[in-house]
Amino acid sequence: QVQLVESGGGLVQAGGSLRLSCVASGRTIRGYPMGWFRQAPGKERELVTAISWSGVTYYSDSVKGRFAISRDNAKNTVYLQLNSLKPEDTAIYSCATKLRPLSDYILPYDLWGQGTQVTVSS
Repeated sequence: QVQLVESGGGLVQAGGSLRLSCVASGRTIRGYPMGWFRQAPGKERELVTAISWSGVTYYSDSVKGRFAISRDNAKNTVYLQLNSLKPEDTAIYSCATKLRPLSDYILPYDLWGQGTQVTVSS
């Protein structure tokens, strides 16, 4: 049974940075796509960024140039570097993966972690 546990969230001023981590257990992340979603209060969950099993990345327009996703298969961990944060980035950030190996990184995803809160003050 795959479990995803996120960490690294917190309170930061606008323009600041955070680094989120997502550690997987119960299964390797090697060969699987990984994504980061966020959900702000009153809004739907959205895919922010994703990385394919081969390292190809996707970024939503709202975070392109500011966020960076990376993966360390040896550590079974995926990271999200958040730079130049804005108040509108405030949300719960969750990592996700799929059940099928070697699948692409587009929606839908199958499994999510509990998430970590990111709050950006103005």
